[in-house]
Amino acid sequence: MTGQNELRLRLLSYNIQSGLSTCNYSQYLTRSWKHLVPVPSRMTNLDGIARILTGYDIVGLQEVDAGSLRSGFVNQVKYLADSAGFEHLFDQANRKIGMISQHGNALLSRLRPTAITEHKLPGLIPGRGVLEVRFGDGADVLHVLILHMALGRRGRLRQIEFLVDLVRDCPHVILMGDLNCSSDSPEMMALLASARLCEPAPGLYTFPSWRPDRQLDHILVSPSITVERVQVLGHAYSDHLPIAMDVRLPRELGLTTKTRAKTETKVSSKGKI
Repeated sequence: MTGQNELRLRLLSYNIQSGLSTCNYSQYLTRSWKHLVPVPSRMTNLDGIARILTGYDIVGLQEVDAGSLRSGFVNQVKYLADSAGFEHLFDQANRKIGMISQHGNALLSRLRPTAITEHKLPGLIPGRGVLEVRFGDGADVLHVLILHMALGRRGRLRQIEFLVDLVRDCPHVILMGDLNCSSDSPEMMALLASARLCEPAPGLYTFPSWRPDRQLDHILVSPSITVERVQVLGHAYSDHLPIAMDVRLPRELGLTTKTRAKTETKVSSKGKI
């Protein structure tokens, strides 16, 4: 039986394509200009995304813009955090193109992290990264990794070696993001086996959002974490669909509902932790 103070978390991973929606493959060409300049539909989509995020505790975002020309110099991470009521946020801009774009990953959390580390992922083309977020203290710590992996298999396999080294000695891990590979791919099998992670619901299609037939977005967990529900949400504010998971954390982590309430009442300033 679950203890009264045992912590359940609602997780969400979402590649938001900097707030741009896509309805068919041809729009990648015909609407490519929208990736360079601000358009009103981007803010409308961000408002829709914010409404989704309000129901979650920890959110990992990919292809989010930290404030550049194309976003109208709006830091999309802060905008979403303000709109959805998140106290803690952090952005990792991995690919900066002058003033045109600041492309990267982001964390939104209702729990205060104890530490956040930015890592650059190896690859033939630079511009990929992973956020390593730690919750709790002592030997039993929850590690949350938010990442966006390479398009090519060779690059992904190199990145998986990096990720395995990162979490090899971590007993409680949540890895979430756009991994650019399917549940039955060789690189996914290598990641699950070498990092001792599980994918509770393989084969949930998240891409393309208008007619999903591939799962590129994943949430993977350590066996110590109890998964209660996994689902893909039908909100087409991007070319990907968001994937959500409800989990229950092991008691030895020391993260409880009481801990969360205490954290949220004591920490009121928004910033990079």
